[in-house]
Amino acid sequence: MKIVLQSIITCPLCSHSKEETMPTDACQFFYECENCKQTLKPNQGDCCVYCSFGSVPCPPIQQDKKCC
Repeated sequence: MKIVLQSIITCPLCSHSKEETMPTDACQFFYECENCKQTLKPNQGDCCVYCSFGSVPCPPIQQDKKCC
């Protein structure tokens, strides 16, 4: 199974989108939107900002593994 490392993260506050490379060795709990400067945190029940606001879930979730 090929793991997708690129995800488009979209800010829920201002709708700004940017393609980012997801880390493979750590969860990303915080992300600062470069447009509105708000710090995003994962939604309740999600392990990271990519699972909450990204176009692709983080690598561990793609592999059906527990994330962080």
